[in-house]
Amino acid sequence: MKKLVLTRKASQMVFLGLFVYILWSTTYPLKGLFPSDAFFKIDPLTVMFTSLSERVFLPGFIISLLMLALTLVFGRFFCGWVCPLGTCLDLTAFGKKRKTVLREAAGERIRRIKYIVLGTIFLFAVLGVQCAWVFDPIVIAARFVSLNLIPWVTMGVERSMVFAIQRFDLYGPFYDLYRDLRSSFLGININMPENSGVIFASFALLLLASGRVPRLWCRTLCPLGALYSLPAKLSLLERRSEKCTRCGVCSKNCRMGAIKDTGAYNKAECVLCMDCVYDCRPGTSFNWHKAKRRDRAQAKDARGMSRKDFLLFFIIPLVAGFKNKDETAGMPDIGLIDAAVIRPPGAQNEKKFLNLCVRCGNCMKVCITGALHPVMFESGLEGLWSPRLVPELGYCEYNCNLCGQVCPTGAIPSLPLPEKKKQILGLAVVDKTICLPWVKGKDCIVCEEHCPTPDKAIKMEIDTSGIRRPIVDKTLCIGCGICQTKCPVRPQRAIRVIPTA
Repeated sequence: MKKLVLTRKASQMVFLGLFVYILWSTTYPLKGLFPSDAFFKIDPLTVMFTSLSERVFLPGFIISLLMLALTLVFGRFFCGWVCPLGTCLDLTAFGKKRKTVLREAAGERIRRIKYIVLGTIFLFAVLGVQCAWVFDPIVIAARFVSLNLIPWVTMGVERSMVFAIQRFDLYGPFYDLYRDLRSSFLGININMPENSGVIFASFALLLLASGRVPRLWCRTLCPLGALYSLPAKLSLLERRSEKCTRCGVCSKNCRMGAIKDTGAYNKAECVLCMDCVYDCRPGTSFNWHKAKRRDRAQAKDARGMSRKDFLLFFIIPLVAGFKNKDETAGMPDIGLIDAAVIRPPGAQNEKKFLNLCVRCGNCMKVCITGALHPVMFESGLEGLWSPRLVPELGYCEYNCNLCGQVCPTGAIPSLPLPEKKKQILGLAVVDKTICLPWVKGKDCIVCEEHCPTPDKAIKMEIDTSGIRRPIVDKTLCIGCGICQTKCPVRPQRAIRVIPTA
């Protein structure tokens, strides 16, 4: 029995289940057993590079250092035993014959790309720009689970149960089960955000690519894997194959291409999947002892990226980065009015917000009105997939501050409710050319009725004929968007919230 492989698979499924559970429980009310940012705190790529770009110490910085320290002992255990995206990639090829085995030379070349990606992310962080979220596997997996998997599964299960109850008259125990699930498993806000199809397509592309070449993402692009591979080169746990006959079975089946045909072993690329232990007939093992001279020679032959190579590929983006910095020197900071989108409460500085935001999707999933949606290019390329308020679809609930509570990096600050209520998101503007009281003289006070501010930011002005017409008090409006959401005028609302500086 392949005990080590079974243990590894069990670990993968446990951590994947825990990952999904944490994201599933990130809803109103927050009642999960684990913090919503638990996995982000053990992600050194997100925590350390975001901290570097903003020159702050984020919660989880010490935990991230601990993860790197554990890598010095065990090697890249996170990639093979914990990473939720890595588990999804393994499940894609589960039970299937691997179709493509890369040649050694090709494998050596493509694995250098992730070091270029890591070096580029580090460079931009030094220059004050956080772009780790683009390639971070935890963020990619979280965004898919929160904005695709959970809404689809919840909607599918609920509609199936409702159909069964109505079609087959299952009122009784089955209906009681449905009611219980509605208060727990199915009791989350089903929010299918804009651009969710693009998020799904990008995730599916990763799975398809790894279905063709095992762990292609991990080998080629993953900067978190590149970061873990640096201390993994010095790890105490290492592979030994003293009786290697160079049959090539282990190298052919290695999902990371960490073993050459000669039996050479690249410790930095090994994710401890343990397949080689059972593929090798003469005998392969992992232990804490120092390798013998022959193993050292093999390890040297498969050392992967050398220091010289790493510095070479780091200097290229470094030079380009300084050039880019010179070209953008003197440019003003981006403000809310430049962003052309309405940000969540507390996100007052657009540049700082984009630096801290890792596009994980937590805030969009937890929003009880479904008002937060991912940006495509409305705020420029640097704003891709960051959250924005869309008053046409939902509004910022006056008595809610959940988005700040679940944000793992503080991009949306966790504000006390009284302080959150004072945050200005935008400004409501009445379009008098389509507003019913202004154009047709019809009585309509919907926007004024729903305005949540104590002194009512929307006032009703009475004309000579007695018609009440809405006007906005700019000193009281917080731009929550409920007036736009509830406005009965269609297709375009007669009152709209615009971004403000």
